[in-house]
Amino acid sequence: MATRRILGIETSCDETSAAVLRVEDERPALASLVILSQDIHRVFGGVVPELASREHLRTIGPVVDRALAEAGIGASQLDGIAVTAGPGLIGALLVGLMYGKALAYGLGTPLLGVHHLEGHLFAPWLEEPTLAPPFIALLVSGGHTQLLDVEDWGRYRLLGQTLDDAAGEAFDKVGSLLGLPYPAGALVERLAREGRPGRFEFPRPMLRDGYAFSFSGLKTAVLRAVRASGDLEADKADLARDFQDAVIEVLVEKTARAVLELERDIAVIGGGVACNRTLADALRRRLEGRARVVVASPRLNTDNAAMIAAAGAWRLARGERSGLELEPFDAGPLPGLDSPRP
Repeated sequence: MATRRILGIETSCDETSAAVLRVEDERPALASLVILSQDIHRVFGGVVPELASREHLRTIGPVVDRALAEAGIGASQLDGIAVTAGPGLIGALLVGLMYGKALAYGLGTPLLGVHHLEGHLFAPWLEEPTLAPPFIALLVSGGHTQLLDVEDWGRYRLLGQTLDDAAGEAFDKVGSLLGLPYPAGALVERLAREGRPGRFEFPRPMLRDGYAFSFSGLKTAVLRAVRASGDLEADKADLARDFQDAVIEVLVEKTARAVLELERDIAVIGGGVACNRTLADALRRRLEGRARVVVASPRLNTDNAAMIAAAGAWRLARGERSGLELEPFDAGPLPGLDSPRP
């Protein structure tokens, strides 16, 4: 089978990313990956959509050029272009989508709009080419917390999702309460390693209630504990530890329950919170001897174009195409997603 070269473009939030993926005999080989993060948002404690869009506009061309150069190919050698169509910030998505459309039109190259969450599902495949459904997938990021039964590539069943805040958003907000800079997820995990468990009795929201998630009440509990603290500097490591323990217990228990009830032998964790090694280690311990836990490396779990290229390559190989009328979307279900379980 001839080698296919797919350019991936990702601009859904505050990373401008491009990657070139080579696929031969359904096996991926990452030729390049460029990720340019926008540090300006740290000043504001969160992403400012207008600033994100402007920065994408300024950097998208150089980032794509560098990805092509590192892969050692020219744009004319591409066999397809995969670009994030959503979910995400509309202005940010527009930059990547319009660039991808223009490039595809000028080259006469197939274009495919990719769902950002499907990209996260495909990320581990880049490092484990033999990974194949069925498996249970926990997608956890700053904007999403979903538990899926992946029956096959392109065929997904939603088991449950957050009813309010995403797990990653909770990490960032709690980090802010503890005086940590944005983005705070990795810093909370690092701080939690120094903490003593059990000092603060934080709730485990909806632990025994199906597959749905809720983290707003847990954030409120941390807020109250912070306000009640007589010495936050002395307490913050313990607060971080007990908060993280609460989140991880809920995520692990629901994922393990899905693995066992549906008799799957693989569990995949994807999304930015998958970079949390404590989470991955806890799920491995919980499922030891029952299922294998697969997690991509941190660079492939953050927002990146390699995962977009991977999902796009799979769909392009099956003859799917997007027209130039493709529009970005800020929310929407995965393609091939069944309704949640009753």
